[in-house]
Amino acid sequence: MTQISLTINDRAYDVTCDDGQEGHLRKLAEHLDEQVRDMAAAVGQVGEGRLLVLASLVVADELFEAYKELHALKAGADPKGAPGEEAAAETLEACAQRIEAIATRLGGA
Repeated sequence: MTQISLTINDRAYDVTCDDGQEGHLRKLAEHLDEQVRDMAAAVGQVGEGRLLVLASLVVADELFEAYKELHALKAGADPKGAPGEEAAAETLEACAQRIEAIATRLGGA
């Protein structure tokens, strides 16, 4: 086990992870930090806890949408297991619209 320090919204968090997972964990923290900073830019510094919750909800929504789209693509995949370009483009467009809608809603929070 390795202990590393991650910085999110200019605050350090010490966490423990399996050996070799440090880089992956840092990338995850960078993504969360970016979401927190986006939230702070949209709604202001409304408190660290609220910013972390809002950013985490956006990340969770991204994950759930990705799972949903993955399952939809698998259901509509051709016999070779590869989705058509049109289906992939539609999926990406739907994801982009969903993320934009979430950002708009959170901007008014």
